[in-house]
Amino acid sequence: MGCGIFGVINYDNQPVFPYVYWGLRAQNHRGHQSHGFLTYSNGEFYAYKNLDLVPKVKGDAINEWFGRLPGSIGIGNVRYTTSGKCDDVSIVQGTQPFTASIDGIKVALSFNGNIVNTQPLKKEMAENFPNFVYNCDSDLVCHKMLLGLKQTNDLVLAAKSVMESLDGAFSVTGITGDGTFFAFKDPHGIKPLCAGHDPKSKTYAFSSETVSLDMNSFVRDFELNPGELVTVSKEGFKRIQVIPNPRPAFCAFEFAYFARPDSIFNGKYVYEIREDFGRNIVKEFPQIAKDGDIILSVPETGDDSAMGVHEESGLRWERASRRHRYVTERAFILLNAERYSTIDKKINILDAKVKDKRVIITEDSIVRGDTTSVIIEKLRKAGAKKVYVFVTFPRIIGPCFYGIDMSSYGQLVGSRHNSEEIAKIIGADGVCYQSLEGLLSAIGKKEDELCLACVTGKYPTPCAQKIADAMKKRFQEGYEEKGRIYENEDVQP
Repeated sequence: MGCGIFGVINYDNQPVFPYVYWGLRAQNHRGHQSHGFLTYSNGEFYAYKNLDLVPKVKGDAINEWFGRLPGSIGIGNVRYTTSGKCDDVSIVQGTQPFTASIDGIKVALSFNGNIVNTQPLKKEMAENFPNFVYNCDSDLVCHKMLLGLKQTNDLVLAAKSVMESLDGAFSVTGITGDGTFFAFKDPHGIKPLCAGHDPKSKTYAFSSETVSLDMNSFVRDFELNPGELVTVSKEGFKRIQVIPNPRPAFCAFEFAYFARPDSIFNGKYVYEIREDFGRNIVKEFPQIAKDGDIILSVPETGDDSAMGVHEESGLRWERASRRHRYVTERAFILLNAERYSTIDKKINILDAKVKDKRVIITEDSIVRGDTTSVIIEKLRKAGAKKVYVFVTFPRIIGPCFYGIDMSSYGQLVGSRHNSEEIAKIIGADGVCYQSLEGLLSAIGKKEDELCLACVTGKYPTPCAQKIADAMKKRFQEGYEEKGRIYENEDVQP
């Protein structure tokens, strides 16, 4: 599932709820559907979960929140659904953090990612936990961790059992029943997870993105390595490489779309990388750039690449496309019936600024093509002479199994069409994708250090590769996909 996670511990016996609260507020872009807080005090877990964005906390209610969520250790989660059902009841049931207990052993987890081999794991959990009911992948991770703790009584071995048994992406922060605070990443490190501390107190934190550390005035210490477990004591972080010599496969889509522009990955601010994306496209398509009059971005993820296009081409970046800030739904995770209406309301085009102009739009990616086609239609109605689309992420040809909700071949316009055909479908005069080489150059990583499965069809985990290959063959033969392909029982290993 697409999520943001945050966890914190304070050794001065101060309540940590404010840290967790602001840590999640800083990451609400990672999950709009639900939010949850969990704290630990004197051997007990205290939780609060609800739907929608993290709420504002009014000053006169702060004591109530402290009473509801006491303790000096806490974890939190913001979520959007990439596994399980999407109705409100199911979303509530799948809201994190999750807890599990057996024979006096208990654990609480906040999880970001997606598990592919769910069917055998469901069977294993049902055999070991008679009352187990699957709500979402977080359930499986939490119970698998609990099972490991029961069988080994050792946190390192329990984390190792999770890493070796689960096929997919998982970045986790959690608390055991004895108050041990920890975090770990899957053996490929697909999802982000960093660590930091407060330089003024003995307070240590884990976060999906560095912006949550910034929000709390913490110092960033390091990004967890693939297959690494980190525990915390008064002396600081203890790093344990549980899976030796893993093959890293960090999600490339974080750089183009998912992460906040002011977060840091690979030693660079995300916005700087996105500006380089824009520069690269101009270099790769100079004749198209010369034919443009103005640049428009699809706000807000297209803004930084628009700056790069502007600086490289010299064209004016006309701020004539504006996002209605409080229409927060992400178009590609909505139902078809909701999508057009939401996109139409989400982006406002200033007609007078585009009339009789040859317009270049900067887009972070094209998944279904719905968002871009609606915007192009609005530009045409406003009198634009030509519309070109500069896309920072290469053409998406395959589904994601790891926590981005583009989960079948049929919903991906790029899986069936090349750039010329996509241009006709969405009504553009041209669609120009940044090359894979350009993407890698801007990010500063090699192809074998990233997960680029949605672009190359090469998945870093074996179960995902097997399902993707099987479903691609069926799709090409005319098979009608039903829901997320990794949730289809007939293709599970």
